[in-house]
Amino acid sequence: HACSQFPTQVRRIRSFLGNPSPIASLRKSTMLIPKKNRVAIYEHLFRDGVMVAKKDFNAPKHPEVQAVPNLQVIKALQSLRSRGYVTEKFAWRHYYWYLTNDGIQYLRDYLHLPPEIVPTTLKRQVRPDAGRSRPGGGGQPGKYDDQRRTGSSGRGEDRDSYRRGPPGGAGDEIED
Repeated sequence: HACSQFPTQVRRIRSFLGNPSPIASLRKSTMLIPKKNRVAIYEHLFRDGVMVAKKDFNAPKHPEVQAVPNLQVIKALQSLRSRGYVTEKFAWRHYYWYLTNDGIQYLRDYLHLPPEIVPTTLKRQVRPDAGRSRPGGGGQPGKYDDQRRTGSSGRGEDRDSYRRGPPGGAGDEIED
């Protein structure tokens, strides 16, 4: 009677050890992030087009996304990276993430944004000094423009006279 129950007990132990509970596997592979935190992270990423996080898993909050732990920011963006929505660079204990075109479309769908809204990295910057010309770059003629046109160096001689050698012939001969 005791020997007949032994195989069933072994099967129970093997099934318990071989197949962990769904909760244990969830703890290992997935981090549960509240939706309001995920939305805050995604909004910040979409607005700027880039995100930076220090590799500090114990930081109580991320410096740019208020009230969101740094660990949740890192894990949310690692998830986006695994799906190809951001590219990740790591240097000097900091993660740097950049949105890809697929990531822009995914966040636009997730956040229900119209196509007119684009990240800051895709906006053209209007330079306030675009009307000004650079020095010597085609604006008003300066003192260096004449030298450029004539080829003179400003000392009364050009490069060719320097390369010809000393005036009066060979110059290196010594007479006795």
